Amino acid sequence: MTVITRFAPSPTGFLHIGGARTALFNWLYARHHGGRFLLRIEDTDRARSTDDAIARILDGLDWLGLAWDGEAVSQFARRDLHEAAARRLLDQGKAYYCYASAEELAEMRETAKREGRPPRYDGRWRDRDPAEAPPGVPPVVRFKAPTAGETAIDDRVQGTVTVGNAELDDMVLLRSDGTPTYMLSVVIDDIDMGITHVIRGDDHLTNAFRQTQLYHALGVAPPVFAHIPLIHGPDGAKLSKRHGALGVEAYRDMGFLPEALRNYLLRLGWGHGDEEIISTEQAIAWFDLDAVGKAASRFDVVKLTNLNGHYLRERPDRDLVELVVPRLEAMLHRPVDDAGRARLAAGMAGLKQRAKTLVELAGNAAFYVRHRPIPHDESARKLLDPEARARLARLAERYAVLSTWSEQALDAETRAFVEAEGLKLGKVAQPLRAALAGSATSPGIFEVAAVLGRDETLGRIADALESPD
Repeated sequence: MTVITRFAPSPTGFLHIGGARTALFNWLYARHHGGRFLLRIEDTDRARSTDDAIARILDGLDWLGLAWDGEAVSQFARRDLHEAAARRLLDQGKAYYCYASAEELAEMRETAKREGRPPRYDGRWRDRDPAEAPPGVPPVVRFKAPTAGETAIDDRVQGTVTVGNAELDDMVLLRSDGTPTYMLSVVIDDIDMGITHVIRGDDHLTNAFRQTQLYHALGVAPPVFAHIPLIHGPDGAKLSKRHGALGVEAYRDMGFLPEALRNYLLRLGWGHGDEEIISTEQAIAWFDLDAVGKAASRFDVVKLTNLNGHYLRERPDRDLVELVVPRLEAMLHRPVDDAGRARLAAGMAGLKQRAKTLVELAGNAAFYVRHRPIPHDESARKLLDPEARARLARLAERYAVLSTWSEQALDAETRAFVEAEGLKLGKVAQPLRAALAGSATSPGIFEVAAVLGRDETLGRIADALESPD
């Protein structure tokens, strides 16, 4: 049997973190078993489904690296298939027309509420002759669900779960306007697409009982179900916007790398021993449903940020240059020139050790691509007092005649200078940093000077001497 999984988002908004994890688990399971991962856009809610939301979902999946097999499928475009299945169930006596009015349904809900029961349709048209239908009332089509016994699901995560059939009512398959409902469409699509495993959030577990009944009525074996626990915030409450439950695109904008987010989402509810850093190749090799936990996971942006720092340091310098240049151009409102790109490439090894996100990395790297005279922040201005500027002027004279311009040569020359002046290294190194980077923090200052080169270094020192901020 070829394993076939699917991710089936509703295009009513962004691809949120919970949906991204569901997509990841489906993608990994299919790849682990050499199967197929399909994408179905469940756009039957025409009032809320938008092309923009579809584009954002596709873009989010693409950025995460979760490539689906074949073309994305529109559920709405398959509505004729869903309607035909409902008609077959009608012909077989497994579904029926229901003429209950909106007022009758409201009365059923109120009665159930007064009696402390869950609101359910009472089956009043289940065995009634359609000839008794009131005139002018367009009917819905309801599924004739079993009323005795139990429906059981052997869930790969939750274990065996059962519900008494008396607790489930006859769900609507076709609305009064003839359009299929979500419950019918999902089952028919999963059958038609050959889905073997349905991996989704455990908020769909109650749907699985009704859908299992529908599979049996259609004469098809249900797929393997695996309902994964939801993601909670750090406080244990259901994840919401106040916890950072943003779209995947927001995490991209905040400077997270896709491989870091994949790794973090993988560890939210799944584990492989004590492994925390798990590459995509390892994840595909190791992933299976048996290691998915039953308890809800807690989203922790601090852990995600720390993990992102690891992956940032692992990225090749040339990749990081390409990732930070657009951010720098947006920050500086101008293109980064070739000289700036060259400095970024030369200095990236030192820069990435100090950053945990691309936003942080771009901010730290900005001084390399700024045009002279560079701005100095408050901490730099404090360091560039008159005495410090005088020392920098004397140091610049020695730098100007250095035969070799390298990190090692600059380090040795500066140490010789402070020894001759009877100073500690910090009395020169910190003002030098302020002059070259415009702040009190940067990678190693001799590394910075080596990356900037002789002319730019001496020029920035001269700017700091002539017109301190």
